[in-house]
Amino acid sequence: MSIDITRRAGLATMLAAAAVPMAARGADLKGGTLRVALLSDMQSFDPMNFTTLNFPLIKNLYDSLIEYDAAGAAIPSLATAWKIAPDNTAVTVTLRSGVTFHSGAPFNAAAVDATLKKGADPKAGKNVYATMAVVKGWTMPDAGTVVISFNAPVPDKQITDLLQFISVIDPAGIDSVETKAAGTGAFTVAERVLGQRIRLAANPHYWRKGEPVLGEIVFTIFSDNDSASAALESGAVDVIYGGGGRAAVRLRDAGYQLLQGPGPLVQVLRINTTRGPFRNAKYRQAFNYLMDRRAILRVGYAGLGEVTALPWAPASPAADRSYDTKYAFDLDKGRALLKESGLSEAEMNGWKLLVNAGDQDGVAISQIVQATLLKVGIKIELEMRQTSEFVENMLAGRFDAMFGGVGNVQKFPTRLATNSIYRTSKNPVLGDPHPHPAYVAAIDKVNTTFGAGAGVKAAYDELNKAMIEASFAIPTNTFDLGLIVAAKKVGGFTPEIDNMLVGRTIGFTS
Repeated sequence: MSIDITRRAGLATMLAAAAVPMAARGADLKGGTLRVALLSDMQSFDPMNFTTLNFPLIKNLYDSLIEYDAAGAAIPSLATAWKIAPDNTAVTVTLRSGVTFHSGAPFNAAAVDATLKKGADPKAGKNVYATMAVVKGWTMPDAGTVVISFNAPVPDKQITDLLQFISVIDPAGIDSVETKAAGTGAFTVAERVLGQRIRLAANPHYWRKGEPVLGEIVFTIFSDNDSASAALESGAVDVIYGGGGRAAVRLRDAGYQLLQGPGPLVQVLRINTTRGPFRNAKYRQAFNYLMDRRAILRVGYAGLGEVTALPWAPASPAADRSYDTKYAFDLDKGRALLKESGLSEAEMNGWKLLVNAGDQDGVAISQIVQATLLKVGIKIELEMRQTSEFVENMLAGRFDAMFGGVGNVQKFPTRLATNSIYRTSKNPVLGDPHPHPAYVAAIDKVNTTFGAGAGVKAAYDELNKAMIEASFAIPTNTFDLGLIVAAKKVGGFTPEIDNMLVGRTIGFTS
């Protein structure tokens, strides 16, 4: 099937505007300085480092080839049109003209070429690398066109997911992008004080007419939810981005705006199956029953989310709510699998749960798990690490087990494999070759199964069963990591499919 987005662009734009009515009233908003509280410092300026620590910055410093509106419909961005080949083995992308990078260099096919090369590099591509696995190559017929070809036919949604994931980087800045932003976005970096604040200034040459509304955004790093909440209540900041559910609910009840985006994450107990008792499949499978999901959701997220035994948001085509009942919290079933593992009591113990000491909700969740496991004779130690070291250990696979959110769970199901613990190759935790071949085969089957019939559902069912069997990751609940709590005077928020902060439409109502 061939898709020409040009014919649908007008309708898609109207749908996007309808989904974000506050953003559509940009002319009624006033500019100025938006003061935003964050609970963690950013990790780098590289948009391919798709960690939640960088979510406040990515959509403000960079533009992607296309975007999704709040309903998940693809709409133009740096690409004005894209046409999928009839056999789904290629997509022709038409690029927007007249766009420049922050450096003043032109955005063109050469920039997309350099960005794709970086994404296809196992080390430099970071989180984008797994998504690039379907790409065979690409050509640039002219400065305004890029043709991306695939190793085999690729489903339409997977193609648009790829285009939406690609934030284009200035070729001259690729080598230094970790420490210096190099995008086309609505803001530029004016100042960074490590661990304290980041100040973004409006890009005077931004290509979207009338945007950004604000003159600048100042991000201030706070040590915890309580201090950020106090700053909002005192008027020292205007917005809290990425705060915890409990604090957000309290502030909502006190009269502040609480905005939940369309892209929830799923909280997952990540398990290193190369270590200790986790080498035993029955031992791992027991954890599907040993997670008190409702307590985790209640204590960690004030009930903002849903329990889930699979790593999907409710809107995912692979979601199957029957698993929530089948693998509901059950200590007896957990004990039975522990017994089937054949491991001694000593062998079951002695491992550590890695915990982000700066995440109050994460600490509370880990304490719940620690107490629950003690009921079945498993004594664990909480390995407390500060945020930066916690993230480093997570991405390098230096842990026995840990909790961490995974994204892309509302998109094409195999986008799950962009998350480090779910990668089918170059997996930083499980290594190469992947130790769970049935899971890898199930991912491949979903990638090559088209249509909307029984075959597609069977492929999703096979993937779900393979993940339960392998049990290298145990989902517990959905949650909104990008929660926004704002003063009433702030408006123009744009829902973003990954719940990242979009500053270009935000302004003040008074």
